[in-house]
Amino acid sequence: MTESSSRGAVFTDCRFDNVRFNASVHTDTAFTGCVFIRCNFFDSEFNGCKLVGSVFEESALRPMRVLGGDWTLVGLAGADLRGCTFQGVRMREVDLTGANCAKSVLSDVDLSGAQLHNARFAAADLRGSDLSALDPYHSDLAGTVIDAAQAVVLAGGLGADVR
Repeated sequence: MTESSSRGAVFTDCRFDNVRFNASVHTDTAFTGCVFIRCNFFDSEFNGCKLVGSVFEESALRPMRVLGGDWTLVGLAGADLRGCTFQGVRMREVDLTGANCAKSVLSDVDLSGAQLHNARFAAADLRGSDLSALDPYHSDLAGTVIDAAQAVVLAGGLGADVR
C-alpha cells in the first residue's frame, strides 16, 4: 500500500499484518473495525476517514496526518504519536493509554470519554480539543499549548474552584 491512494473505499473488519502504508493518502475512506498489526504509516495522510473501532498494535505511526473524520473507539494504547497531526477529528472514547503524543498536534479534536491515563502530551498543541477526560495528575503536560477554556477545565481537574 506504499504510495497508494484511496477515495471512498470501505474496509470492514479487515486485518492488516506488516502492511506498509508509507506515503499513502486516504480520502473519505472507511477502515471500520480493522486491526493493524506491525504496520508502517510513515508520512501517511487520512482526510475525512472513518476508523471507528479499529486497533493499532505495534505499528509505526509517525509522522501521520489525520484531517477530519471519525476515529471513535480507536485503540492506540501505547502508540508512539510524537509529531503526528490530528485536526478536527472525532476521537470519542479513543484509547490513548500510555501513548506518547509529545510534540504532536491534536487541535479541535473531540476527546470526550477518551482513555488518557499516563498519556504524554509534552510540548503538544491541544488547542480547541475537548480535555474533559484528561486527568492532569496522570498525564505529562509539560510545555503543552492549550487555550484559556482548556486551562479552566484542567484547573477543575486539579481540584481548583474556578469562578
